[in-house]
Amino acid sequence: MMKKITIGLICILATSQYWAQETPKNYKLPELKKNLNESGTQFIKATFLGQFWGRYNENNTGTLVDGYDQSTTSDQGIRRLRFNVFGQLTERIGFHVQFGQNNFSYLSKQQTGSFFHDALGEYKVSRQGYFTMGAGLTGYSGLLRYSASSVGSILGVDAPLYQQVTNGINDQFLRKLSVYVKGQIIGFDYRIALTKPMSAANSLVAFPAVNQTQAVFSLKPPKWQQQAYVNYQFFEKESNQLGYTTGTYLGKKKILNIGTGVIHQKETMWLLNSSNDTVSSDMTLLGADVFLEIPLSNKHNAITAYVAYSDYQMGKNFIRNLGVMNQANGVSPGTSLQGGNSMPLIGTGQTLYAQLGYKFKDNLLPENGSLQVYSSVQASAYEYLDESMMMFEGGVNWLIHGTHGAKLTLGLQNRPNFESVSGNKVQTSRKNMVVLQYQIAI
Repeated sequence: MMKKITIGLICILATSQYWAQETPKNYKLPELKKNLNESGTQFIKATFLGQFWGRYNENNTGTLVDGYDQSTTSDQGIRRLRFNVFGQLTERIGFHVQFGQNNFSYLSKQQTGSFFHDALGEYKVSRQGYFTMGAGLTGYSGLLRYSASSVGSILGVDAPLYQQVTNGINDQFLRKLSVYVKGQIIGFDYRIALTKPMSAANSLVAFPAVNQTQAVFSLKPPKWQQQAYVNYQFFEKESNQLGYTTGTYLGKKKILNIGTGVIHQKETMWLLNSSNDTVSSDMTLLGADVFLEIPLSNKHNAITAYVAYSDYQMGKNFIRNLGVMNQANGVSPGTSLQGGNSMPLIGTGQTLYAQLGYKFKDNLLPENGSLQVYSSVQASAYEYLDESMMMFEGGVNWLIHGTHGAKLTLGLQNRPNFESVSGNKVQTSRKNMVVLQYQIAI
């Protein structure tokens, strides 16, 4: 098995090496953009993103695939495939439409999966960008920087997904049907949204029925959701043309932002009390974060850093196990609390997250672009667990032409395997997952 994975990695690396050598070092991927005025402030632009994964995973204890025991899994898949069209049609009117697919693997249902991620229209009330209104299916949301991440510029293999709390439950892969306002005033960048959550009864995510042990998402008609995120930008200003935030500028910008956010929804969760009566509770998510990117020279070697703290109140003992493009679809009774590459990523409680990256100078590898190394850690104290949940990630990006346009990332994730021991939910071992991602973006 490992031999097959090694051969696959060598083939991908050799192909990328050939492409890099056959292309001038200053090659720039084309921009699919049509200007509507001479200054270019009115335009229509199309983009494409493809992220292709090859993986080797140490499965959690008791993992089943189609009913069969499987201690390790190797696979390949399409993590993301996206097509975007957006623009500024007039001085005041803008739009954004995104279509694509996520998490297509060998366990996916064939001939299904693509859907609209974004479909919105905007109106600039203030020409200076102080106040813009919009509505539709959108990623303009609250809480934290990476609650809506620009996936093509992620520092590592994936975004900190614990910040996308309700992903796939009462939203559409984090996007929500919202009316929102956004703007930039002096150094402040803000977004505020009023959202009608999707019905949890239509979710494709499996979660337990209402019970006395732990709160779960209510199947009652959803109440309106309020959300906001505000940050202060000390140095250069970031664009808010789209609702998604950049993971790293590869040393092209000097950024220091401090932000805070909230998401609140009444009667989102429910639980059975001691009399077996159903009791509803609110969902309140709070967060604060700091993002830093500092170029160290005119050759764009740079440090990227991010720290976030969050407090999630989602009812008694709420926990959500999540495994990206999970390589399993079952777990033997009495073993792990989760199968495949899953872990208790989200829950009632507090989380501290930190990320650090270093990009080497441009053209570090003559004719072959540059490198960027990164590491991250998530430390969560969740009410449901009797021990802290610690997850570590690290790896290296090969920026084939010095940009996100063609990028090869090798990442390692080390995660906890939780089991119930004498009634306590504790970590009994740690598991690893190796991911090789090839990204193309224009």
